[in-house]
Amino acid sequence: MRVLRTTFVLAALTLLLMLAGEYLGGRNGMTIGLGFAIVTNAFAYFFSDKIALWSSGAKPVSREQLPRLYAVMERLAAKANLPVPKLYVVPEPAPNAFATGRNPSHASVAVTEGLLQLMNDDELEGVIAHELSHVRNYDILISSVAATIAGAITWLSRSAWWFGVGGREDDRDRGGSGILGVLMLILAPIGAMLLQFALSRQREYSADETGARMVGNPYGLINALHKLGAYNSRIPTTAISPSTSALCIVKPMFGMGGLTSLFSTHPPLADRIQNLRQLDQAPLR
Repeated sequence: MRVLRTTFVLAALTLLLMLAGEYLGGRNGMTIGLGFAIVTNAFAYFFSDKIALWSSGAKPVSREQLPRLYAVMERLAAKANLPVPKLYVVPEPAPNAFATGRNPSHASVAVTEGLLQLMNDDELEGVIAHELSHVRNYDILISSVAATIAGAITWLSRSAWWFGVGGREDDRDRGGSGILGVLMLILAPIGAMLLQFALSRQREYSADETGARMVGNPYGLINALHKLGAYNSRIPTTAISPSTSALCIVKPMFGMGGLTSLFSTHPPLADRIQNLRQLDQAPLR
């Protein structure tokens, strides 16, 4: 069911991109939109991890520098039968973590300095298991592709507005191009954003569950989420960029509130914790 939902969202995003291209230039525009989707997906496939690490200021660390982090990662990677990802530390006091990379053989996991200082061993294990679950489930690639397509849709819709192009000939003859342009400008990016958020929230629930099963119990991750929620509501994030925030285990605080909470890429922490508590009702395997 999760695979079907993911396929549906990615297909819907691609269709929306093609429709935006069709509005810009008819059938040829639709072809261009599809080609643009392929090119942007290829770019995301090869370079999204490097962009995420660079934009957050993440620095590679060795086993000698952080033996505690390596010990947890190596133990869980062996348990999940995964290659050990490259490890990075972000010079950031707000506790958080994210994984990136197109597949398990090209994966990286970054944690902030604040997270290493805040988490005990069980909580750190829960966080790392969550991030390894994203690697195992290919969530980073899927999220990067979805974000890239959504960005392309926004770019195309804005092009239609600012350059005054697009619209079928009969629409222009009736003066309807302006109305369609406004709708394209507003509705296409919103639709892409909502589809992207639905996909991102679904992957967080899945990574929580897979991570708890990887460890054998949900307690470390539950306690870690409690701490992450409390501290990230008080400590603004300065190093991790908003474009990378969707990859983080919890939503960073950028000093913005209000309506931004309605458009979060992360499900509410209370719901995630409740789901993990329900997992505890049956033996984890």
